[in-house]
Amino acid sequence: MFAARPNIIVILTDDQGFGDLSCHGNPVLKTPNLDRLHDEGVRFTHFHVSPTCSPTRAALLTGKHEMRSGISHTIYERERLSLKATTLAQVLKSAGYTTGIFGKWHLGDEDAYQPDKRGFDEVFIHGAGGIGQSYPGTCGDAPGNTYFDPAIWHNGHFEKTKGYCTDVFFAQATRWIEEKRGTRAPFFAYITPNAPHGPLQVRPEDEARYTGKVADKQAAKFFGMIANIDDNVGKLLEKLKELGIERETLVIFMNDNGGTAGVKVFNAGMRASKNTVYQGGTRAASFWRWPGTLKPADCDRLAAHLDVLPTLAELTGAKAPRRLDGRSLLPLLKNPKAKWAERMLFVHTGRWEPGQPPSKYGNAGVRFSHYNAVATQNASARWQLFDLEADPAEATDISVQNPALVQRVNAAYDSWWTSVLPGLENEEAYKTAPKVNPFKTRFEKQFGAVTK
Repeated sequence: MFAARPNIIVILTDDQGFGDLSCHGNPVLKTPNLDRLHDEGVRFTHFHVSPTCSPTRAALLTGKHEMRSGISHTIYERERLSLKATTLAQVLKSAGYTTGIFGKWHLGDEDAYQPDKRGFDEVFIHGAGGIGQSYPGTCGDAPGNTYFDPAIWHNGHFEKTKGYCTDVFFAQATRWIEEKRGTRAPFFAYITPNAPHGPLQVRPEDEARYTGKVADKQAAKFFGMIANIDDNVGKLLEKLKELGIERETLVIFMNDNGGTAGVKVFNAGMRASKNTVYQGGTRAASFWRWPGTLKPADCDRLAAHLDVLPTLAELTGAKAPRRLDGRSLLPLLKNPKAKWAERMLFVHTGRWEPGQPPSKYGNAGVRFSHYNAVATQNASARWQLFDLEADPAEATDISVQNPALVQRVNAAYDSWWTSVLPGLENEEAYKTAPKVNPFKTRFEKQFGAVTK
């Protein structure tokens, strides 16, 4: 156990890839403040998340694979975090922390699923998976929202903000941190910008930083959005120093799935991107900075978003839920070369069509040791196998040469699949979903019907 319980800030960006950082070798994008988190903390170099956003958020906040909490998609009611799940915010509250979320929730827009019911004291969020998005059923944001001057749901009512969305979320988080700094309780701030997720609405001055530096205009917008995030991270770090709490605060940075608009420019030598189970779909940044306590170092052990909850529970002395899929990273934060038992990480893209049965072998993956096993056939267990040490680009399938390994993978996956099926509680919910999104209903109740 470390000597003191820190304040905790988790920053989770949306659709930024592992390669979308200059510290990971991007030849165009400059991210000096995110690089600072990398350089001044423990870096998990083989860290993995889910292939898309709601699943990653569910796994991070519960310490369990997302399917155990009802999540198999990002829409169709299948993005709703089971009401039986216990969240990281609830765990930290039980240990005396005050908690806040700023940005993207995307785990259910109905009242019962909202973050204020899931352990968050301060709620400052948009609806749906992105600002301005709206889908049939419950997943939808306030009508008419864009990345500029968005209406944000703040502790039970909408606030019409001024400014660019990422700036708005970080500014609100910083104000809240400054308020909590004077209280006796430690804080947990969960900062989850919707950027750089599409649509690529970007401040002109940020887009201009990369206009002409990349051939693809979308990549220029995308990199500009990340540069804006980087600026805000820098401001946040300076505020922590100004408030005198830099050495009392653990800052964790992650991205939520594989790369998107930036992969044509640079993908760190990996295969594929978001919504796949190859390395390019799930490998993520994971930087843990706690000045004076954590020594900067690389850790090459296999780790995942599932490990965040058990790690922070152990660090703070909180009681974690039972039967987690994750494990505490505390031994590795203390000693990045510590012994680390072999494990298997199970990955699935989900996203089968509404009304269809769960697709067992539709884009499934098993990551273990230095291997990645991938199944992309819906009907049968046809596993590809890649040696990530010899072949990080996953170009050569070695399954035929390693039948024993493939058999081991298939047996473990079969057992895992059977164990998660009972958790898929949202599969039929689309049939009874409301015709109007809850966020739109709330917005019209507060401001009147929207006319075009």
